[in-house]
Amino acid sequence: MDTDTATGEWTSSRGRPAARRTGRRLGAWAAGLLFAGVSVVVGCRVADSDGITPVPQLLAFLPWLLVPTGAGLLLTLLARWWAGAVWGVALLGLLAWFIEPYGTSDGPAGPPVADVRVLTSNVEFGRGTGSLIATVRREKPDLLFVQECEYTCDAALRRDLAADYPHRQAVEGGGSEGSVILSAFPLEPAPGVPGTMGMPAAVADVRGHAVRLQLAHPMPPLPDQVGLWREELGALRDAAAEHGGTPTVLAGDFNASQDHAAFRRILDTGLRDAARLAGADRTATWPTRTAPAFGVQIDHVLVSEDFAAHRARFLDLADTDHRALVVDLTLHGDG
Repeated sequence: MDTDTATGEWTSSRGRPAARRTGRRLGAWAAGLLFAGVSVVVGCRVADSDGITPVPQLLAFLPWLLVPTGAGLLLTLLARWWAGAVWGVALLGLLAWFIEPYGTSDGPAGPPVADVRVLTSNVEFGRGTGSLIATVRREKPDLLFVQECEYTCDAALRRDLAADYPHRQAVEGGGSEGSVILSAFPLEPAPGVPGTMGMPAAVADVRGHAVRLQLAHPMPPLPDQVGLWREELGALRDAAAEHGGTPTVLAGDFNASQDHAAFRRILDTGLRDAARLAGADRTATWPTRTAPAFGVQIDHVLVSEDFAAHRARFLDLADTDHRALVVDLTLHGDG
């Protein structure tokens, strides 16, 4: 018998080993549940698949899976569950591997022929239009890609920015369906990518060089619309592959990150993520309530190998749940 120093009562020491065993068992079970959930998501990443709900949604936040994995690993150590510890270490290694930037980053070989500043912004049903206009006047981009630009947003852009951006290509629509490309360079209309929300396209004359512009705004991977999300990202991938020999800027709200297989297949056509080229990969653009501390980069400017990217900046705009992305590019000619 032992004396409880707090109460002075006699207690049995026999219960202590049993309590420890129970605690370790519960710790091992909790770690196993954490590891099982993470393993499903990581397994889809290994298989180059986006899986089914809730995997696509969780894949967007893949780096944050380090948190439950680390917690599970701590529990395995406290529980002395060594097989589980090996499981946890393996998951940490895979997560660390996949957090590395995806895609090529080789620079163009030819001489520089033009500098181009690109700004893309989702203004959330037009609510952020006023903040966007002020930002455009300050940043002075050459090309502007605007998503969720409904009728009042479209009218405001026409009224306030037409002098500096006389060239435009748009898909008009209400709510999230409207999208606009504005350009300081002359534009020729081009077939866009069909989708639930507007994804217009154009060909810009950039100092005598034809550059294909394509706005991206596929459906988000809502639980009941993952198939449509995958289909519309696939349509963007097909458009990128079709015009693989032309200098290209593909920009907008992709509703996808580099951890989604459907997005990586767009990069596999030869496009490069300008933020990654500028050293700003994985900087969160959504949601603004928690970014940049917590979030995911789903707004991208993708460019063909004809472009070099020098700087990428993520700007907070009022009244929208997305941060705007501004990149400074240089177009290079044939080497």
